[in-house]
Amino acid sequence: MYRKFSSYLIFGGAGLVGMATCRRIARALGPQRIVVCSLQQSESEAAIAELAAEHPEVEWVADSGNLFVPTEFAGLGRGEMLGDPAKRARLLAFTFGPIEDAYASNHLALLIRKHQPDAIVDCVNTATGISYQDVWESTATLQQELGDMQAAGGSAVSPEFAQDLETSLLAQAMPQIIRHVRLLSMATTEVGTSIYVKVGTTGTGGMGLNIPYTHSEDRPSKQLLAKNAVAFSHTGLLFLLARTPDGPVVKEVKPGAMIGYRAVEVRTITDRTGTPKPLYEPRTVDGAAASSLPTRLSPAEFTPTGEELCMTVVNTGENGLFAKGEFAAITALSQMEFVTPEEIARAIVTELTGGSTGYDIISALDSTVMEPSYRAGLLRHVALKDLTIQEGDHGVPSIALGDLGPPELSKLLFEAWLIQDTFGDRFLSAVVDEGGAERSAQDVADAIASRIGGSLVARQAVSIGIPILMPDGSTFLRGPVIKVPEIKGRKKVADLTPEALDTWARRGWIDLRPSNMTVWQNRFGKMDAARQELARKGSAAVSRETYLPATLKIGDVVAWILNNEMSGYRIK
Repeated sequence: MYRKFSSYLIFGGAGLVGMATCRRIARALGPQRIVVCSLQQSESEAAIAELAAEHPEVEWVADSGNLFVPTEFAGLGRGEMLGDPAKRARLLAFTFGPIEDAYASNHLALLIRKHQPDAIVDCVNTATGISYQDVWESTATLQQELGDMQAAGGSAVSPEFAQDLETSLLAQAMPQIIRHVRLLSMATTEVGTSIYVKVGTTGTGGMGLNIPYTHSEDRPSKQLLAKNAVAFSHTGLLFLLARTPDGPVVKEVKPGAMIGYRAVEVRTITDRTGTPKPLYEPRTVDGAAASSLPTRLSPAEFTPTGEELCMTVVNTGENGLFAKGEFAAITALSQMEFVTPEEIARAIVTELTGGSTGYDIISALDSTVMEPSYRAGLLRHVALKDLTIQEGDHGVPSIALGDLGPPELSKLLFEAWLIQDTFGDRFLSAVVDEGGAERSAQDVADAIASRIGGSLVARQAVSIGIPILMPDGSTFLRGPVIKVPEIKGRKKVADLTPEALDTWARRGWIDLRPSNMTVWQNRFGKMDAARQELARKGSAAVSRETYLPATLKIGDVVAWILNNEMSGYRIK
């Protein structure tokens, strides 16, 4: 049954699809409040003035800003940010630094926390905003400057080179889209948003690699293909968000045609800064006498006519302006053709109410990906049995190689194995002794530590980058490489402090301190309680909290931890 939402946050709400969506929600869903968010505050305010006149029963709120940057930059243009060394440094830290720091400052997260919407409809053309930063242009510039520096025989880095290098790094699409979706996930989970609907894009208006429209001499245009790549990377990340515990229901409507249109009008054509484009008298060039062809010359070298470029155009909102000839060509049969924003809004509202339009690409992916199978479940048992037999024949424990996921997984597997090796297969044996007396955490830690010195397992662990912190909390065993802390860049040295040691032990070191043994004892108590419940109630007691094996099996023990302590479980 459809749950009625009272508050909506519409990103890109002043755009073509955003306005149509606002109208449709106001008319069909009876909301109390709709927040219209656009890049510029003036756009949002103009939008809600128009919408409030049509639907005065709704509380309309205007908000604004760039969703992809720290909130202090939310009102700045990209040129303003990239032209300032301090701002570029801030953007680099935001994009590539710790996710927690980015979340604390991100404007998207701030808006979601501020308005706490029940539902979000995201009409921002995310793929365009990221892909049109033109990584090819910045890379070509870097290559030219690097070549000039090498030809000059100099090793000094010019300020221009440093700026272009940082600009190129900030134009990389994948770090930006990954960070964007992670921040979205954190914010919607924090405020309890129920549903998130994304208006996506194919990047090519539904056309293929033969698309004839181009931003350069290439066909297909690299920039259009980048838009397509980002668009479907975005879809893949939203597919993961839809499978994340405690997150919102996630849907994506992905139009495969040009979206249009807002109006037909006569208007002066401007550049990106809003400055009218002047008309110039053409200049004749003798190609036979010229040896080079500069593609940019100063306008001062040309004679202006005193007129501005003014033309009858169709305004397609975020997709820009098209002259009559362009619009006729792009919307013709077998070209991009087009779809109206009202049709998209109708699909959005149907999906918001729990209906099925057939246009939700996340549901389509869900219905077509291959899921775990019964056959594979049977073969898992065979594989584990064969592994155990060969492990015994080989005489070398098979615990972890350290290549699956974070080092914390390897740490937990090694710790579980060491407990099993010391106390046996009864997982409560590390909690109580054979006489039923409770073991102290210190006794457990000391018993394991007494067997660790010179053992093959210790050599395995340190050789794959997993140090072993001894019970005293300061002595540790290590190998040539340590995986935690994970340090990017050429310098691989971290400050060693008691606080840092404690963090590393929790994240990826085998931790033999009594405090960690207490954690393990508590885990085994919970596993035993769930196991007893299973024996009493049968299949009705099976849940994520249930530990199924009757004995300590390190893989199953760690899977129980992933399920119950890290929220690292699948929901579909």
